[in-house]
Amino acid sequence: MIGVDEAGRGPLAGPVVAAAVALCGEYPKNLDDSKRISAKRRALLDEAIRATCLWGVGIADVGEIDRINIFSATMLAMSRAVADLCGRTGRVPEIVLVDGNMTPAGRCDGWRWPARAIVGGDASEPAISAASIVAKEWRDRLMLDASQRFPQYGWHRNMGYGTREHMEALRNHGPCPLHRRSFAPVAQALLI
Repeated sequence: MIGVDEAGRGPLAGPVVAAAVALCGEYPKNLDDSKRISAKRRALLDEAIRATCLWGVGIADVGEIDRINIFSATMLAMSRAVADLCGRTGRVPEIVLVDGNMTPAGRCDGWRWPARAIVGGDASEPAISAASIVAKEWRDRLMLDASQRFPQYGWHRNMGYGTREHMEALRNHGPCPLHRRSFAPVAQALLI
């Protein structure tokens, strides 16, 4: 069994990242939705999950998000995450549990595994919780790296979300290559 979740559907900039995790015998206990635990605890859990569990990561970049839309890009990232895990292990899951009300089955050409959607699964299903944590930490690291190249947007504080600081920087500096031009605030900034 594999749990899958994503991070980064809502931000104005950066990729959407999905993680797939198969829990092993010694996985960390007290897992929860990545949004409900502190950054410090999340970082420790991410390290422990990646050290004790089977995992994979899939990314859909900004160009893909703008070309196929954020929903389809999320499904693509999830497919890539499961494919990455399967490629690392040489094993195929019996079932993939996906956080939310839909799975990539029939929505993404690369998806080829049986799947079940679980609303609120990131808080109720440990494998999905683990995937939530890995995806969030992976994406945050990408955005921290990006903030070094584009410090004016404050991504080290907002991870690409449309905070007041980020919106002000968009108005003052316009979008950079990591902004999602298909998102309305970024498209509007292009018109200024």
